[in-house]
This record gives sequence, structure tokens and C-alpha cells, in this order.
Amino acid sequence: MTVVTHTIQAENVGERIDKALSSIQTEWSRSQISNWLTEGNIKVNGNTDVKPKYKVREGDIIEVDVPEVQELEIIAEDLNLEIVYEDADVLVVNKPKGMVVHPAPGHASGTLVNGLMHHCKDLSGINGVMRPGIVHRIDKDTSGLLMVAKNDIAHVSLVDQLVKKTVTRKYTALVHGHIAHDKGTIDAPIGRDVKDRQKQAVVDNGKNAITHFQVMERMGNFTLVECRLETGRTHQIRVHMNYIGYPLAGDPKYGPKKTLDFDGQVLHAGVLGFEHPVTGDYLEFSSPLPADFEQLLSELRN
Repeated sequence: MTVVTHTIQAENVGERIDKALSSIQTEWSRSQISNWLTEGNIKVNGNTDVKPKYKVREGDIIEVDVPEVQELEIIAEDLNLEIVYEDADVLVVNKPKGMVVHPAPGHASGTLVNGLMHHCKDLSGINGVMRPGIVHRIDKDTSGLLMVAKNDIAHVSLVDQLVKKTVTRKYTALVHGHIAHDKGTIDAPIGRDVKDRQKQAVVDNGKNAITHFQVMERMGNFTLVECRLETGRTHQIRVHMNYIGYPLAGDPKYGPKKTLDFDGQVLHAGVLGFEHPVTGDYLEFSSPLPADFEQLLSELRN
């Protein structure tokens, strides 16, 4: 373990210890710090019996035993992936809801990458050993289409297309509220939420983010919309729709609590289009709404 020591200064006095430490050591999350407190890895003035709600005082000496990072090994798993398209350079996969894209602490197996490693051995290495072939991501509880690079040349081309905003990415989303106008554009920068480091938010110093939306159907207090991404920020659709007052139904992070019996945000990446990195041909793919999404819409219509 590595021991890191901090002395609390005036600007952090009165803050919970997890909040104070995460603002001092920005790469640590509050949940991570809470776990270390529970495991006895953090001492305050030599005392390890400290709760996350402890409010720090000026001059407190905090010692943190930071555990060594454990290297994860990717194990190839037969996850019966739905491959929509594949050739020597790229593949397009339809990711089910509930599947994490790549391994991370707490998700060492059952991820899309585990399944890809079983499906094919040739994947680009630009994103490192934990994210082979991964060009872009969608959230765990978002279903739909992802493009995967099978070599580094393809990877560079696909990333370049994302940067130049030439990739077509359309999502179907169910949101709370009755959107009266038929379409709109949300142009608002997104960055880390200053009040909650686990969330994104519209912030003045955030990265440029643009979402175009069009109403597909209105169902009482809900509206079905198609969202087209011009940029690809973390949680972009979820943050933007919440920002204009129409949060995604079922969204545990940005939406109202317990409004629908649906596990996670009601969001599906239904259309994906890009230029083939070798031939230059434009390819576009579509994926139908998952059964649980369709069932929910049927219930709302009735």
C-alpha cells in the first residue's frame, strides 16, 4: 500500500471527510473513500474509527493507505453476442441492456469486451488491454448498437469520424413530461457535476455538447423522442433532456425516483452509421426496440 497524508486547511473545514478528501485528491471518488473508511484504511489523527459523515476540522491529519491497483485479466467468455455486421476491419454489435462495455473494478466478467474476446481474437489495441476494439461506449443500462475496430487502422478512422461529427447516432428515449414542440436542439456544455462527482451536468466550463431531438409520440405524461447526437459526452442525452425539464423515464441518476417499473433509463441506441475505414462506403445499421421497451410503450398507450 501507498500512504498519502493530508492536513486539513481552512477551506475544507466542516465538510464530510469523504467530500473533503475527494476535493483534495480529485482522482478519488467519494464512494471509494467510503469503502476505505469501512475497511480501516483511513486514519484521522491516528484514529481509524471514522465514519464517512465525520466533519473535518482545521489541522486534522488524515493518513490514507491507498490499496495497490489490481490488474484485471480479461477472460474470453461466450456471451452469445448479437453481431449485426462484421468484416475484416469492423464489427457492429447490438449490446443488451445490463451489459457493461469493458472490464473495470467490480465488473471483471460478463462485459462486452469479454464476449468480443471470445468471438474474435483480432481487435485494435489503441485503447489498451482492457478496452480492445472499443471506439465508443454506451451506458450499462442503455441497449443498442456499437461499432468495434478490429485493427488499429480502423480504430483511427472511426475515432476521426467521431471527432469530425460524421458518425450517425440516433437513440430512442422515453422522457417524463409532455413536449409541446415537435423538435429542438440542446446546445449546452457538459462536465462533471460540482455537487456530485458521480454525475455529469451542464456547466459553464464543460465540453461542447449538442443533442438534436424530435418527438415521435406523446403518451399522457410521457413523450417518446428520437435523439441524434452531434457530440458524444458521458451521459449526454440523459443530462441534456433533464436540463430542459424532460428527464429520461427510469433514470436512477438524473430522473425522478420510482416512477416506472423499468430497470434503468428507457434509452436505446437504434441507428448507427459511419464510413467504412477501408472502402469509404457509408454503412448504416438499425436495431429494433428491445422487448421490455416495447412492452412499456404498449402499457402507456393503454
